[in-house]
Formats: sequence, structure tokens, C-alpha cells
Amino acid sequence: MIQELESQGVVSKTHSPFNSPVWPVHKSEGEWRSTVDYRALNEVTPPLSAAVPDMLELQYELESKPAKWYATIDIANAFFSIPLAAECRPQFAFTWRGVQYTWNRLPQGWKHSPTICHGLIQTALEKGEAPEQLQYIDDIIVWGNTAAEVF
Repeated sequence: MIQELESQGVVSKTHSPFNSPVWPVHKSEGEWRSTVDYRALNEVTPPLSAAVPDMLELQYELESKPAKWYATIDIANAFFSIPLAAECRPQFAFTWRGVQYTWNRLPQGWKHSPTICHGLIQTALEKGEAPEQLQYIDDIIVWGNTAAEVF
């Protein structure tokens, strides 16, 4: 699991005075996901002014849009496509099987990862000519009255 993330450049070996515990989580597909318990880091991380939309508000907005066709997009491993600033990496250190690693990409479990991911995807969507859509972090739903409008 960690070796695969290391080969992809998502994590790398490090020496840091910081360290957070690892919590491997068994996914429904039979695979494992490595999560790190960043509660201590999250407590001392200042809040961001941006926020992820409220799911209930998105649901109400979607219900008000008449459409015949819908498509959903889940951007797989979206956090891992976003580089983590080099000067921040030591704070995200964790130890796996006696070796200390850190994230080179946005980690899961950090309180600002969803907000940062949402903001970057939102900016990209605003630059394009996407059909009508709503976005929640790395999930997007598009709709229209014809398949051509959606696809």
C-alpha cells in the first residue's frame, strides 16, 4: 500500500520531528486505504475562509433543475493530484513499518484537504464550457434535457 503510493510519488521517505498515527482502513472492494489520524494537526491548523458547499443546499438546488438526463463524475484520488507545498510536508509525517514518510500530495484526513480540492476543481470548471453542473468536493453532477447536452 505505502510502497505503491511511494512509487507514484504521492509519499516519500522523510525525517521529521512531527509524526501522526496511521490507520489503515479496509475498503468495500477488498483493498486497503491508508489514512493518517491528523486530529492533533487539525486542532492547531487555522481555519480557512472558504468552505465546501452544504450538501442539503446542493440537493435542494438540484431538485429545482428540471432535466431528463443526468451524469455523475467522481474524480478518483483527486487529493493525490494536488501537490502539497514542500515547506508543509514535515508536518504531515507518519510512520509505516518503522519508516517515516510524508505526503507530497494533499492527504486525506487533514481538515483543509476537502476545501482545497473543492476550490481547485471549481476554478477549473469555471474556466471550461461545462454543461449545467453542481460540485461537491471531487463529485460532479451534470444535467440537461438531451444526452448530447450532458455527454
